[in-house]
Amino acid sequence: MAKDTWLNLLDQFRRGVSVITEEIGRSIIGQRDVIDQMLAAIFSRGHCLLVGVPGLAKTLMVQTLARIMTLQFKRIQFTPDLMPTDITGTNVIDEIALAGGGARREFRFVPGPIFAHIILADEINRTPPKTQAALLQAMQEREVTVGQNTYPLPNPFFVIATQNPIEQEGTYPLPEAQQDRFMFNLWVDYPSLIEEQRILARTTTGRPPELQTVLNDRQILNMQKLVANVPVSEFVIAYAARLVRATRPHDETAPDFVRKMVDWGAGPRAGQYLILAGKAFAAMSGRVNVSTDDIRRAAVPVLRHRIGCNFLAQSEGVDSVALVRRVLEAVPEPEPAKYKQTAPEPEVTWEEGDAG
Repeated sequence: MAKDTWLNLLDQFRRGVSVITEEIGRSIIGQRDVIDQMLAAIFSRGHCLLVGVPGLAKTLMVQTLARIMTLQFKRIQFTPDLMPTDITGTNVIDEIALAGGGARREFRFVPGPIFAHIILADEINRTPPKTQAALLQAMQEREVTVGQNTYPLPNPFFVIATQNPIEQEGTYPLPEAQQDRFMFNLWVDYPSLIEEQRILARTTTGRPPELQTVLNDRQILNMQKLVANVPVSEFVIAYAARLVRATRPHDETAPDFVRKMVDWGAGPRAGQYLILAGKAFAAMSGRVNVSTDDIRRAAVPVLRHRIGCNFLAQSEGVDSVALVRRVLEAVPEPEPAKYKQTAPEPEVTWEEGDAG
């Protein structure tokens, strides 16, 4: 692909992202970092876990994102009595009349709410692990197996889950294998004073904002193709690998504080998500390749749920976020002279339409 064409596609992508964030901003005040990270996950074909206390518009963020896209959206309210088939669907018996009289029975699959483009798994920690696990195959393979048949899910497909961290009674913490399916674990924090005043002024008038549709499925798929083809140098890949390996207490490159305070560290999937997130952040900024700053920007949301803090860390008030930040300070960048300074030229083929 010609360099000018590639730069033009990146510029279209950047302007498209600007339109998206502007439209979301008509409904959501503040939380720009969270919104950018959610978009980065979508453009990287990843899933998000939103964590925050009640009343911070976690559900509204997802609903707003769905409203500006011409995609099928389903909200699943996770409750203690929710069953796996309530999510994936089930086989029912149909009675079919025969031409010569009589009838025969056969099974018919009734799809569950998982068969949509955007899934909001609301309060995902309120349902038992058996039901939480119903999402594992869907999130990883983007298909669902019911009985003897496997059914593909729509494309694109995203799961955005919400979780309340302050309530423990009647909740079920997500297993580590389930958490690892989420590309990002995003902390939704309180708004600033100015933002909170704007929220109070806007949301108490009884006039919800009218949002415009700015994305369709074809455009999202093209955006995903563009992000996947953003070049990454060996230098940046080596840096991402060093960060991930430094979180493992038994790795020879792990800092002393990791050996003392961590039971288990991040796996290779974390490195994959660091690179993909770096590609998304670079494309969203209109840049032609990924920098180590993009990797550092993605480090906390990618790694915070992939590090197991031990009792020593907990007794000293050190959580996984603090450990990730200390790892970022402790791990130096590789020696540039050892790596090529250029990455392969991207090759992008569009089915139809453009990047935005």
